[in-house]
Amino acid sequence: MAELLHSIIPNVMDKLPMFYESIWETIVMVGWSGIISFVLGLVLGVIITVTKPGNIMENKAVYHVLDKVVNFFRSIPFIILLAGLVPLTRLIMGTAIGVEGAIVPLVFGCVPFFSRQIESALADVPPGLVEAALSMGSGRLEIILRVYLKESIAGIARATTITIISLIGLTAMAGAIGAGGLGDFAIRFGHQRNQPDVTYTTVIVLVLMVSVIQILGNYVAKKNTHE
Repeated sequence: MAELLHSIIPNVMDKLPMFYESIWETIVMVGWSGIISFVLGLVLGVIITVTKPGNIMENKAVYHVLDKVVNFFRSIPFIILLAGLVPLTRLIMGTAIGVEGAIVPLVFGCVPFFSRQIESALADVPPGLVEAALSMGSGRLEIILRVYLKESIAGIARATTITIISLIGLTAMAGAIGAGGLGDFAIRFGHQRNQPDVTYTTVIVLVLMVSVIQILGNYVAKKNTHE
């Protein structure tokens, strides 16, 4: 088997320890930035939803400020965001390169996108459920937890799946500035040293990652979809 792989992907086999390390770096970047983005994006999406005009915690000032901030960061191409956040990344992480240096821009690039996905998922909650909860004397926090979030688990699962898949793509792009991971591995060896087997192998691994995440996301969404 090893001989067959050496004949098909010789350059990858010569760099196996580095290849495995790149896979792990990608997982670490997606893991940490994904967890942070999930928490911040969920909170932001909920706040934007409940402070909308006519909703249970209507606050036009808060809604419009957050709405404009999210739109602002969503409009910035990620490659520009990577460069623009270098000073802030150094301040927070102590470095602007490597895995640590990629987490801050990944979060800034991911949170606005995920918050919009959450806003869209929560918008599918029937207004009648909210009105029924209000009529039974439920508090605002209780409505958020037991109506909005509970009724939107399937939508949130789909939003999370889409966001993580997008995040994997962003980590590959971050490799262009030396953030590590599979993107950096493919650029350094596959592109710069003209080793196509490295590029193709990296693509296959990324496709497998995306496929696994999509399957898990679909499973969670299906389990929580009301028939």
